[in-house]
Order: sequence, then C-alpha cells, then structure tokens
Amino acid sequence: MARPILPFDRWHKSYPKPDRGDTPCKCGTKNRPLYPSADHGRGLRWQTRHVDHLGKERRESFDTWQEALDRLAELTSEAASMMRGNQAAHSARVAFFGAQMIDRKRKKEKRANTINTYESHLHNHILPFAGNRIPTSLRRSDSMAFVDHLLEKPNLRSPRTIVQIFKTWRILIHYMMDEDIPLPANIVSRIELPEISDGSGDALTPEQVAAAALAMRTIEPRYEVLVWLGACAGLRAGEALGLTRTRIGWQEDLLYVQEQRQRGKAVPLKTKASYATLPVDHFLIERLATHVAHLSEPEPVTQSVARKRRARRHVEPMDEDLIVTNRYGRPVQSSDFNEKWRRVVAWAGLPEGTRFHDLKVFYTTTLGGPGQHDPKTVQALSRHARFTETWDTYARPPRVAEGLRVTAFGDAFRSMQQSSS
Repeated sequence: MARPILPFDRWHKSYPKPDRGDTPCKCGTKNRPLYPSADHGRGLRWQTRHVDHLGKERRESFDTWQEALDRLAELTSEAASMMRGNQAAHSARVAFFGAQMIDRKRKKEKRANTINTYESHLHNHILPFAGNRIPTSLRRSDSMAFVDHLLEKPNLRSPRTIVQIFKTWRILIHYMMDEDIPLPANIVSRIELPEISDGSGDALTPEQVAAAALAMRTIEPRYEVLVWLGACAGLRAGEALGLTRTRIGWQEDLLYVQEQRQRGKAVPLKTKASYATLPVDHFLIERLATHVAHLSEPEPVTQSVARKRRARRHVEPMDEDLIVTNRYGRPVQSSDFNEKWRRVVAWAGLPEGTRFHDLKVFYTTTLGGPGQHDPKTVQALSRHARFTETWDTYARPPRVAEGLRVTAFGDAFRSMQQSSS
C-alpha cells in the first residue's frame, strides 16, 4: 500500500488558476486564499486517499481535518505492519504454506479422509514440483507446467487422478492468496486438464457384477458381501465396511446408513444426503443373512496358535458388531480391500480401472431402467444431494432409455389428422 501524506480538501482546488477567472471563497484568509471546487459545500470536506494491497485506490471522507489525519496515521501503521508480515511471508517457501494449510484444516476438524488426500497430493506431487519455490515467483505458466509434470509421471495413468491432484494445487494457491501473498489473479484459471470420460455405456452388467462376486468369493470369501452391498444398495466402500448387524432391518428389508469406516475407524458419512434409511431388495438381505451365518466371526485358531497368543498376552478384538471383518475379527483396512478388489477386476475380466464405486453406478442405472423407479425416487435411493448428480453422472440416460419405444409424437399427429378429417 502506498504511504498516505495529508488529508485531501474536497471543497477547494489544489491548483487554482486566478488568471483564468477563479475567485477565492470565504473559507480562506487574505494571506491564504482558497478557491472553491465543483464539490464546494457538498458532503464531507476532508478525504483520505490511499492504494490498498491489491492496487486499488480507496477514499474515505471525514468532517474535520484532524479526523482525516488520524485515519491516515492508522493506515500508515497498518501498511508498515503488513510490510513486515509480507517480508516474513515472502521469505517462506511453498512447502511452509502447504504444511500450514494442512495443520489449519486439522484444527478445524475437517474430514480426516479429505485432509489425508490433500496431504498425500502435497507430499507425493506438489512439493516435489514446487516445494522450494518462493510463492511470489509462481506464475500461470507454472500451473500449466505442473499439469505436464503430472502427465509425464508413469504411475499416474488415470486422468481423474490428475484432475484431483490439480484441484489440491488450486486449493493451495487460493490459500496462499488468502494469506496476502501477491499472486496473479489468473494463476489457476483456464488451465487445460485431461478429459475425464463420463463413462457413458460403461456401466457394469448384471453378468459382470455376478462375475465380480464370484471372483471375490474365490479370493476372499469374507469380502463377497461387500460386492453385493455396492451393487444392490449403492453403498460406498467405507459405508459397506461400517455396516453393523443392528443397522439392518432384517424383517423390513431396510439398511440404516449412519457411518462409514476409514482406516478401520468410524467416521461421519460423506454428505448429509448420505444418511438414510434405505429400502433394499430382499435378495440383498438373503446375501447378508448367509454371510452372517457363515463368515462374520473370526476364523478359529489351532491350539498352538492359541498357546502363543496366551504367552504374549494377546488381547481379543472388541466386538463392534460389524457385518464384515477380517479373519481376525478386526475392522477391514481399505488397503487390504483395495488390493483384493484389484485382483477381482483381473480375475473377473472387468474393464481395466474398474472401481468399487462403479457398483454404485450399476445400482443407480438399474434403478432408473425402463419400468423401474421415477427419477426423484432414484435420486433418493442413491442418496445424492443434487438431482443432476444422479441423472447426469450415474443413471446415464442413453442406457436407461434402452428398451423404450417412443410413440408420443405419432399418437399426437394421428389424433390431429383424425380430428381434421
């Protein structure tokens, strides 16, 4: 911010021209005449003028010269303080602001899974690229170079992942701008990103879902029911892992979706719309009952293993009433399940890159099929906050429209012809 000097007199000209007809007013004295301006007598007389840290001119008006002078003194003090703060901030590196951003989000108790994702993107991709850079040196070309850097990484083959990492980069840039780091306004604007396929026509078929369930039964039988929960209830992986016996309406064919599991711990659901009392097909209840009857308890151990456990004072896991646990009776870790899911995709011959989330797409697409449920019911069952998310992203109208016959137009025009004849 530019350093203010003295209050500006709105009522009188700074550079009068007596030789061109300017005449003094009664506000001045004989030795110091004042010449009226176009604003003479209108509004407050004294004005402060300064340029803020964004380079925009600001003006404030006051009744007396002393009030305006006091305000200028405040502005001068603020400018000096900001300059000292900027000098300290400008010497910090991008890595400093990245760590500060993560720390503040943790203090504000944001979603742990989201923070972990940001932290992973920072440490694995953003900081190796620009961690040692001084923030004020960043330009829009650096954002473009960052995308190219991600595209050249052999382990980043998914355009969706690259877009998500760039979103974290954009969040970090905006955080630094909020910390008064002067960065170009367009530093992350109009950056061309890889195209993400909307997946039209890629929804899984019932045969593929059944093949995935069979593959999981072969690889890890305890996890097979997770496939059915994703395909027949639209549960996300964390929601399926967090389902308990008491949250199943066995007689009413209901699921009470109230929490999810992340890294084995109970955490809130993704959105408010995710909380639901969800009616499900009795077919799924049968799959759940079979699982509970045969696969919900820890695997038995041999006598030698039991002796070793007693020797090291083994503590049995607390019974959390979970439907799905690992063979030791503990909550399933996402890393273990994800490894099994990748094997399922290969074993069942599913398209490369098929995610567990594609089972939720299958669920919504099946609900919205011909002769099934109306769109708003599909939205409610899919637990989406916005209708566009249901219909544009999940239901995929081209597939939903298969099997329909459109006759409305012929009926309309034939009835018109009949009435005219």
